[in-house]
Amino acid sequence: QIQHPTAALIARTATAQDEVTGDGTTSTVLLCGELLKQAHRYTSEGLHPRVIADGFDIARDATLKFLDEFKVDYAPKTTTTTDGDDTTNDINNDDTTTESSSGNKVLQDRELLTCLASTSLKTKLEHDLADQIATAVVDAIQCIAPANYTTNTPVDLNMVEIMTMQRKLGSDSRFVNGLVLDHGGRHPDMPTVLTNCHIMTCNVTFEYEKTEVQSGFFYSNADEREKLVESERKWLDERCRAVVDFKRSVCKEGESFVMINQKGIDPLSLDIFAKEGILCLRRAKRRNMERLTLACGGSPIHSVEDLDATMLGFAGKVSEVTLGDDKFTFVEECQHPKSCTLLLQGPNSHTIDQIKDAVRDGLRAVKNAIEDQAVVPGAGAFELAAAMNLRNVVAKATKGRAKLGVEAYAEALLVIPKTLAENSGFDVQDCILNLTDAREDSDCTLAVGLDCTSGDPMIPADEGVWDNVRVKRQCLHLSTVLASQLLLVDEVMRAGKQMGRVPEGADDM
Repeated sequence: QIQHPTAALIARTATAQDEVTGDGTTSTVLLCGELLKQAHRYTSEGLHPRVIADGFDIARDATLKFLDEFKVDYAPKTTTTTDGDDTTNDINNDDTTTESSSGNKVLQDRELLTCLASTSLKTKLEHDLADQIATAVVDAIQCIAPANYTTNTPVDLNMVEIMTMQRKLGSDSRFVNGLVLDHGGRHPDMPTVLTNCHIMTCNVTFEYEKTEVQSGFFYSNADEREKLVESERKWLDERCRAVVDFKRSVCKEGESFVMINQKGIDPLSLDIFAKEGILCLRRAKRRNMERLTLACGGSPIHSVEDLDATMLGFAGKVSEVTLGDDKFTFVEECQHPKSCTLLLQGPNSHTIDQIKDAVRDGLRAVKNAIEDQAVVPGAGAFELAAAMNLRNVVAKATKGRAKLGVEAYAEALLVIPKTLAENSGFDVQDCILNLTDAREDSDCTLAVGLDCTSGDPMIPADEGVWDNVRVKRQCLHLSTVLASQLLLVDEVMRAGKQMGRVPEGADDM
């Protein structure tokens, strides 16, 4: 629990950034703190905070406009050609390949998506592990994103199941083209590894159940009780026999049968299925049942009278893994999955939590790029270019004392490349000067970022360092609004303190 009111506001802003975009929390905190630091330089000399806040607003609007010009747009372009009196619109000109939908260009560019995920993950994980997880994240997104994706249908990250296992190393984490269920078979004779499996997802009871209405059965002797038990067993045996006959009719040579039931299966029924070589999972979770049909195909079965081969899904391999007292069932090698699993492994809970948080950010980064249909060069390239634009263009066009706020904003934006240089162990001023010179040498047309390995300027596009447009946009909005609020609220608090102060000499009267 953060007690300091200003720190609590900044933490709340970082939380909002994470909820909206899934990334950029550190940048938001850094930029907000640097804006307040730069503002303090001017307020300590007597400049009113309102003037600084007005300059911040002008600089923010100019920076957001510059962001739209600076980003690398992958959306289809619309060109207008005029031939006499006829005007035609040409969508997907020579610069853009013809796609069935505008979102496909980013979605199908696997290298770009991998670079995006890697840029996000390498700030949170070790580099080799980050590269491995980035590949798994891109596999997951390309699995769940529809082939005819459009910006009107956002990518549903809930279709990616994140399953954790405390075993082996973090580098053993992988993408599963299917689902991993956190329960297994309940009979010792059931098979543990099956191939070419027909998957039957059902919501049918195979055990004695209490009646839904208040009722009872009354018997007067032992024979009547035996008849009652026999009739109930006969009812369940008929259901089991229907499933066994159905399995024999659909399974050919080399194929197997898996039944995953949302309701219960009693021990005698399990024994019948085990003798037939059927792997049964009972009391499956509802969320797993919904994902199973998306991953394997088919549809849920609610009655044994509805058994049909078209309602079955398919998986290339189903295997059961036991870890201590816990069982996990892997449903893999699905043909056309619309749901998948990221299996995260690690030697302890701390490692697993760290990887899990990083995976969440990586998934959001890739999702944001697909929905934005644009990316922005990273490694501090945007912040450097925006700061130079504010100094060379916006500040010169701004009249009055608000110009000081614009200059303060430009200086605050450089906190991102400065922090990158400092954390990489290089001299901050030398790095900023080298970056500025490289940008100016290209007549401010080249995106120049910091190489954290050598400390020299580099081209982020060549190195595959990309950031999300919406992360930058949200960061600029939140940081500027919070810094302006904090600057102006100080005046209110100062006035309140002065109002409550007892005038000197009042005690003598």
